Amino acid sequence: MSASGGTKAIVAALGANLSIAVAKFVAFAFSGSSSMLAEGVHSLADSGNQALLLVGGKKAKRAASEEHPFGYGRERYVYSFLVSVVLFAVGGVFALYEGYEKIKHPHEIDHWYWPVGVLVFAIIAETFSFRTAIQESNEVRGSLTWTQFIKRAKAPELPVVLLEDLGALVGLILALGGVLMALGTGDGVWDGVGTLCIGVLLVAIAVILAAETKSLLLGEAADASQVARIREALVSGGTVTGVIHMRTLHLGPEELLVAAKVAVQHDDTAAQVAQAINDAEDRVREAVPIARVIYLEPDLLRGGGDSGADADADADSEAGPGLKK
Repeated sequence: MSASGGTKAIVAALGANLSIAVAKFVAFAFSGSSSMLAEGVHSLADSGNQALLLVGGKKAKRAASEEHPFGYGRERYVYSFLVSVVLFAVGGVFALYEGYEKIKHPHEIDHWYWPVGVLVFAIIAETFSFRTAIQESNEVRGSLTWTQFIKRAKAPELPVVLLEDLGALVGLILALGGVLMALGTGDGVWDGVGTLCIGVLLVAIAVILAAETKSLLLGEAADASQVARIREALVSGGTVTGVIHMRTLHLGPEELLVAAKVAVQHDDTAAQVAQAINDAEDRVREAVPIARVIYLEPDLLRGGGDSGADADADADSEAGPGLKK
């Protein structure tokens, strides 16, 4: 995902959510609808989440320091995880509480045209934001399904915005359904039911986001195609004759660490090996430009092939690199 693409989707979502939040709170003030209050808090939480994503993106651009020699690329993962926490605590739990209270103590909705009008406006605005996120995601997801894209994306912003916008749209439909049922039956309990459904939805989305960003925080390998290109680039056919084992790790969405033990000819001089290692690093960076940090260790193949722990490690690196289990 390009940084500009992610920022465009975040800004579109932020603008939509701020305008929607104001409209929802105004509608709640005139109607007393708990769905409107829950949705207002939801939009406010979403706005804060988009602000967190923008802050995380800015902090991730800081140069490496002695304290953090590999840079601050993972700041984007940290702030994306905070988004899931905010969505759960502020949006989901509040909506569950408000829905329970409204079911326990129902009251009729006043000035029905306020919540209905605001919800229709909000659906239109959220549809625009969701459409922007889909367009930006389509530029980078390739042949992946939407589920695969959300699970495998190393840049967290677009999956976060996609799930938030999807949750917002479904939540608005639930809120509109609750308000219409309350108006049609004259029973305010339906407004509370709609609010309760919104809470369940937000908690579910927050749990999904937390699980996905947790995996990124722990550290994920490069995807299978990148690993294959790196392996191919390491072997020159001359001094570097093979890859004994290799590990990759994302230091950030656009920064990859590569550590490998490579096989060299037993009769090559130290100067030849050093030059071969430098050439291999250049080939890797050309094949996979995000491979910024590369550590290569020359070694000799024992017994004409991989042996012992090295062979096991090599097999491990082949087992689904870059994919979450």
